[in-house]
Amino acid sequence: MNKKMVIVVIIVVVVALAIPFAIYTISPLFISNTVNEPLPTTAAVVSKEAASQEYQKFVSMNEQDRINAAKQMNQRGKNMVMIGAAEINNTINENVVMPSGLINKQQQSNITTTTAAPTVTRTGSFIGAGDGFHNAEGLAKVILVDDSGHTILRLENFKSTNGPNVHLYLATDKAASNFIDLGRLKANNGNQNYNIPVGTDLAKYNLALIWCKDFSVLFGSAQLKT
Repeated sequence: MNKKMVIVVIIVVVVALAIPFAIYTISPLFISNTVNEPLPTTAAVVSKEAASQEYQKFVSMNEQDRINAAKQMNQRGKNMVMIGAAEINNTINENVVMPSGLINKQQQSNITTTTAAPTVTRTGSFIGAGDGFHNAEGLAKVILVDDSGHTILRLENFKSTNGPNVHLYLATDKAASNFIDLGRLKANNGNQNYNIPVGTDLAKYNLALIWCKDFSVLFGSAQLKT
């Protein structure tokens, strides 16, 4: 095989390897997708009798004790007191709502459901990597979904540069030296929810990172503050 033929073979091999690599790394930059997931809500079934008892217990306290109790009360507790107050004053007898077929009419007369907005515990705004190429913007919110401690990281009005194998991290620093992987980014635009593992120390993992795993590149970050 002469020298010219060797060069041709080398060029063919390089091109054969370069084309798939280019498709993998460059094509995502020209593809934009959007996800719009709803904000989760907390729905609870409450016994009217139990709610009335909670209300009676609450109003039997002196004023200062009521103030202190209200400060420490979670959303379900507040709902119980409000439902109990309404029940005693006969204002919610017509407002019982339950899925059809789950309970009989006698049971239904003694329960109601409440729906409350979940609690936002931390928020932060995304800032791009600052290299003139990788960028991210929008809000990151840590949301307590229910009393069991289930939390999510929600991205709102989110927009970022696209890329291959981009993930959402909770991290201790922008270099992702210590992180929790919440999963592959669902889309580079829109509103998105990601489950946070139970027991995660959010005082420690207080940075949300948009991170390309394949090339260890930061696209953007948001510091999560109370």
